[in-house]
Amino acid sequence: MKVTVVGAGNVGATCADILAYREIANEVILVDIKEGVAEGKALDIWQKAPIDLYDTRTVGVTGDYSKTAGSDVVVITSGLPRKPGMTRDDLIETNAGIVKSVTEQVVAYSPEAIIIVVSNPLDVMTYQAHITSKLPRTKVMGMAGILDTARYRAFLAEELNVSPKDIQAVLMGGHGDTMVPLPRYTTVAGIPVTELIDADKLDAIIERTKVGGGELVKLMGTSAWYAPGSAAAQMVEAIVRDQKRIFPVCIKLEGEYGIDSCYLGVPVVLGKNGVEKIIELQLTEDEMAALRTSRDHVIEVMNVLDKLSK
Repeated sequence: MKVTVVGAGNVGATCADILAYREIANEVILVDIKEGVAEGKALDIWQKAPIDLYDTRTVGVTGDYSKTAGSDVVVITSGLPRKPGMTRDDLIETNAGIVKSVTEQVVAYSPEAIIIVVSNPLDVMTYQAHITSKLPRTKVMGMAGILDTARYRAFLAEELNVSPKDIQAVLMGGHGDTMVPLPRYTTVAGIPVTELIDADKLDAIIERTKVGGGELVKLMGTSAWYAPGSAAAQMVEAIVRDQKRIFPVCIKLEGEYGIDSCYLGVPVVLGKNGVEKIIELQLTEDEMAALRTSRDHVIEVMNVLDKLSK
């Protein structure tokens, strides 16, 4: 198995490191536009192999997509990171151009690859990659739900003083302030979370989750990378190992949840063919209203992209 990670910044390098360490692929190609960065980070990861005992070969290249030929999965992390005061939407014009160019080169050398988009604004960059690649919607997806759900679960574990391993949750919608955490589908070792935490504390955790990325930007002056890189690697693993994992993933909806032609996070079954099934939950009226609000925001930004493309 061969996996390419485009963008050797913090997120991309973290993803590549995890893919190598866990031996998820035989070969990981790291690509960047800055001379020597991908080569150096890939070499560093490879020199760690005798210490951490893995066989995955990591190779870095500067802008040479011929080295990515035949990739089974491609993770696109390239683009500008968020800075303090910036929203994900502020990044759209610059990052759309980057994602379009990257996708064209990826598809030229790996026409059968499954593409995972990490670049922000996530939902709209998934849209950009999908229309550029002309691949089926099941093979172009965005990584957001796993990250957002992980933040939600981490905050709950901290508040309840329990292991995050025991917390399961579902989160839907766009990647941003209009995301839709679903307490009704949140459990701790099978126990509904609403039986373990007061409503006001749960609401506070949900609100913190919605701005979880912004909290980190304020603290560090740039976007997060450990959790996003790990989330992308988990998606790659589910595909490469055909695990049939159920994850929230950004995909183009075509009538599911009564929503059409919008890229939103929904629970799916992820396996060797990419998104193998979209799971439609029976949402309450309030949950559905929140999902529609999230849809409306994503469509607004999609419209911005459409205008820029004209």
